[in-house]
Amino acid sequence: MTTASECIEIRVDSRRLLDDRLNEAVKGLQRLAMLTGTHGILLTRHRPGHYTAALSDQVPFGMTRELVH
Repeated sequence: MTTASECIEIRVDSRRLLDDRLNEAVKGLQRLAMLTGTHGILLTRHRPGHYTAALSDQVPFGMTRELVH
């Protein structure tokens, strides 16, 4: 189960913007994850150009996983 407390939606039209936005989201979520030390980061691709990045209790602390929906 992914926690709903922190989820960032990312919608872009170019690969360059996607990389920048994903990196920015992961860095921000890493800072939040450090506060509790209990959640990792789950990146989900919903469709081309539409992603979410979220703290997840299903991902071990210190890890980032990618899910293609």
